[in-house]
Amino acid sequence: MRLAVLGAIVSLSAVLLYAPKDKAADQLAATPPMGWNSWDSYGLTIDEAEFKANADWMAKRLKQFGWQYAVVDEGWYLQNPESSGKPAWQFTLDNQGRFMPAPNRFPSAANGAGFKPLADYAHSLSLKFGIHLIRGIPREAVAKNLPILDSAYHAAEAADPSDTCSWNPDTYGVRGNPAGQAYYNSLAKLYASWGLDFIKVDCISSRPYSATEIHMISAALKKTGRPIVLSLSPGPTSLAVADDVRQNAQMWRISDDFWDYWSLSADQGWIQTLYGQFATAVGWAPYAGPGHWPDADMLPIGYLGPRPGLGSARPTRFSHDEQRTLLTFWSIIRSPLIMGGDLPHNDDWTTSLLTNNTVVWSAEPEDGKGHYLAIFNRGEVAQTIALEWNELGLKLGERYKLHDLWEHKDLGFAPSLNLTLQPHACVVYRVRK
Repeated sequence: MRLAVLGAIVSLSAVLLYAPKDKAADQLAATPPMGWNSWDSYGLTIDEAEFKANADWMAKRLKQFGWQYAVVDEGWYLQNPESSGKPAWQFTLDNQGRFMPAPNRFPSAANGAGFKPLADYAHSLSLKFGIHLIRGIPREAVAKNLPILDSAYHAAEAADPSDTCSWNPDTYGVRGNPAGQAYYNSLAKLYASWGLDFIKVDCISSRPYSATEIHMISAALKKTGRPIVLSLSPGPTSLAVADDVRQNAQMWRISDDFWDYWSLSADQGWIQTLYGQFATAVGWAPYAGPGHWPDADMLPIGYLGPRPGLGSARPTRFSHDEQRTLLTFWSIIRSPLIMGGDLPHNDDWTTSLLTNNTVVWSAEPEDGKGHYLAIFNRGEVAQTIALEWNELGLKLGERYKLHDLWEHKDLGFAPSLNLTLQPHACVVYRVRK
């Protein structure tokens, strides 16, 4: 018989875990990454205890459904992130010009330990660990002309002071020369020693697309020999560079920052909306596949707080229907699913949205007459299932005859499928006209 997952109604994690075969089943990011990122709820300000609380919650409630990446977003090297910016911000660097976690916020990073203890903590929960980085080399490293690890070069030789990020002043661009490659090699070596599994590099994939730095970072990560997913931001990445970005990264942003808005007023035009994301995603559909995932941005659902990256602490503005639309659309276009809400604040409804437990598999007999349907409840509570035939890959409006293969019982003709499954239970039906 021929088996197929019915992606329209399978649980979200199973939708993402099913993908066409590519060159190697075990390649990096063979399925769209799923996890949690600190930006939507903490902005620049997350600390070690807050990160661990979210990692603990994900390990306990979401890991079994495929959620695995726990990511510290921007500003982890700032000792005083809630200050008003430069020159008030105090940075943490090592003596090779690389940002280090601020030990007053991440105590386990003290004495040069970096993020290795926090990565070890995530790994102890069977999660994967990631961080955010602004492209380039710290301005402070250039001002001090610090040496670059494992090379004869210094920071000033790698830096391009004419190339700065328009919205983040922390770094200069890196030149496409041996000194620049040596600097990125030193970063990748550090991150591999920490045990990183994921790195999100920002201010690199649009306005403009920084191809030279993308290529250097990609090469540096590969040189470490450690499988580290490379995610590029912000969007919108241009379709004109689709082939290049696909060859050098596992994820890349396809839109501006996505927040909890269905639509916007004219003065909020830089934010991507749920309404607008439909048109944006269309062009990227041919480029999604194992190891290469157009990224529609994080999921701003649940509770966005206590110190969100945009606006005041709040429950998501999305209605329940809009949240279902969001999760369904992200899943069907095979975007990475990166939760942005503060996980310990999740209510039961949001948790159920992220742990949809109804899984349906379809199979055709060799004679091609009818279908087999296997329906599973992976959850811990009973699930009531009501599905139209077209949601199961059959024709809407038809009446189908069901035969329960376990109970050896004919159930007669039905205009749709309706049943209740107890926790961990399943049914298998032969379906014929």
